[in-house]
Amino acid sequence: AYQNRIVIMKLLITLSSLFAAFSSVDAFTPGYVKTSTPTKLSAVQAKSPDVTVQGGSLKTWAFSSPAVERVQVVLKTDGRPLDADVELWAGPDNTPHKMRVYVENGATRPFSAVMETPRGPNTIAVRNIGQLEFPMAAQIEAVSAAGPLGDMQKIEHGPMTIQGGALRTYPFEPQVDSVQVLLKTDGRPLNARIELLQGPNNNKQVIELYTEDGLDRPFYAILETPGSGNVIRIVNTATVEFPLTCSCGAYKFGDKSSFEEMQPVISGYSNDNRSGDAFKYGLN
Repeated sequence: AYQNRIVIMKLLITLSSLFAAFSSVDAFTPGYVKTSTPTKLSAVQAKSPDVTVQGGSLKTWAFSSPAVERVQVVLKTDGRPLDADVELWAGPDNTPHKMRVYVENGATRPFSAVMETPRGPNTIAVRNIGQLEFPMAAQIEAVSAAGPLGDMQKIEHGPMTIQGGALRTYPFEPQVDSVQVLLKTDGRPLNARIELLQGPNNNKQVIELYTEDGLDRPFYAILETPGSGNVIRIVNTATVEFPLTCSCGAYKFGDKSSFEEMQPVISGYSNDNRSGDAFKYGLN
């Protein structure tokens, strides 16, 4: 009888700790009910502190609680290039999700993505593979797992099937400040490369992605697209037996004033200045 009481007490302690984890307002919704409300992300997290990762070093964030099922990863710099490896460790010698990230300017285009972490414990490993002169700041935050990834009502391009070895491009208008990308499969492995282009073969951001199960661990990221001429290119680097489904659309729009500042001025004269050589030679 004494041993039975000890077992019951241990069970009650375990249930109370799980209930406290599920009812945490920082990372989870009360009751942990799956709803249709999409996960809202921001490029800069306010809760999680910045952790500096020097060039050539490795930092890890461990999530021992099995209640953590979704983690946001934000990487940025002070304006220098960003080159990093991001891996999800789930047990010894098991890496079900890994990424290689390159960003030309980590201040104007910070990297922001979501990694699914079901069936904990899990560990996020961030390795700065750049030189010592190129440090970066990392923010790892547990986010709510309620609802699907992304806002499907805002994603106008997708879902679209990309066969193995094929690619798709998505051009965006200058007033689009950021773009959301969602990649998944029907349960097969996912191998893809996401490129942000601004000009002919001018890569501003490149993400090389691998996921062992694209249905259990889909990939969702927000790419900052300041300026004009931004194109998202999605390449399925797997063979033809492994298609993927891509959804890509605008996430945030800029105001009208910032869009008008991007418009060119012919011959250096605005529309209000109708005098001088521009008006004389019929240039305006």
